[in-house]
Amino acid sequence: MSTRLSIICIWFCCIALLIIGIVMVASTGTGASGSSEASDAIFKQGLFACIGIGGAIALSHLDYHWYRDRVWPYLWILCVILLILCFVPWIGKEVNGEYRWLDLKVVTFQPSEAAKCILMMTLAHWYTTHREVAGRFWQGFVWPGIRFAIPLLLILVEKDMGTAAALAVSGFCVMFVAGTRYWILLLALIIGALVLYYMATGSANRMERIYAWQNTEAHQHGAGRQQWIAYVSLTMGGVDGTGLGNSIHKYGSLPFAHTDFVFAVVGEEWGFIGTAGVLFLFTLMTLAGIVLALQIRDTFGRLLAVGLVCTIFWPAVLNMMVVTAILPNTGLPLPFISYGGTNLVCSILAVGILTSIQRKTPTIRKSFLPLRRRHEQNNKP
Repeated sequence: MSTRLSIICIWFCCIALLIIGIVMVASTGTGASGSSEASDAIFKQGLFACIGIGGAIALSHLDYHWYRDRVWPYLWILCVILLILCFVPWIGKEVNGEYRWLDLKVVTFQPSEAAKCILMMTLAHWYTTHREVAGRFWQGFVWPGIRFAIPLLLILVEKDMGTAAALAVSGFCVMFVAGTRYWILLLALIIGALVLYYMATGSANRMERIYAWQNTEAHQHGAGRQQWIAYVSLTMGGVDGTGLGNSIHKYGSLPFAHTDFVFAVVGEEWGFIGTAGVLFLFTLMTLAGIVLALQIRDTFGRLLAVGLVCTIFWPAVLNMMVVTAILPNTGLPLPFISYGGTNLVCSILAVGILTSIQRKTPTIRKSFLPLRRRHEQNNKP
């Protein structure tokens, strides 16, 4: 698969998922609210999609090396400032006990969504400029890890554990591709798991979610309500679904049917065929992104491509795992499909940067060998 075919596949999946998202916002909106509010939601989702596509087209014509050479430190500082502002009264906005929103009166958005692309740029820049020492503990893990961990910890303090978990896994993927030692990443994963365990056990609300996840049926009228109704919705869909617009659980019984649990409505209305189609589109987009990254000789472009693909893939996987009760409820939207402006626009912008990498990359690699093996071969006497 050539880089051109890879980016065509990525855009095809992106557009297909956007269309599915607008259709599902229209479907869930008719059940969640009145006709005027549903029309407003459809208009906003379409507007966000147009803004994202316009921004992605602009970014696709901008040389991605510009991020590495000029703006990434300013973007990182801006990212940290915006995350801190989420805790400032009158600017930060609390929603369901979480401080992940900024209300600027004119627009409301989540800085953690923009942080995904910025943190991937940060890691890609570090490992590009310190490529020879990527396997060392301090230069290859600790120092880039600190730059990555500061915004990540702020997101955790915002009580947005789902986004933090998806970002952490995406960062580990970039570090792995860059050449960080296996045992260091394994140790970091263990420490990260302990931190998540400590944060979960330190919150009565999170522990209630975990108990509900362990026995969803017993908690179907309490903390496990969403996942239980999502399970019932998926079951009712069968193979071919009840038909578009015919979901009964979107009429108030399934909270967040248009955002975090839209995948359950897809399963009820479109059945296994619909859910498998959505999963196929995300899989195809991820594989095309990986193939694109493997063919790029430029280290910064390759690592950035891996990171951007991961920031779409892992939230999608975690969202579907939550809806199917494989994981406890974390409150993650489904990229391109869930209703919401910040996540939608940032996901499309990530596709725009991937397009820039494909268009502006200086050379194409002919070898698909992983970085570690290629370095070993180059260093042979």
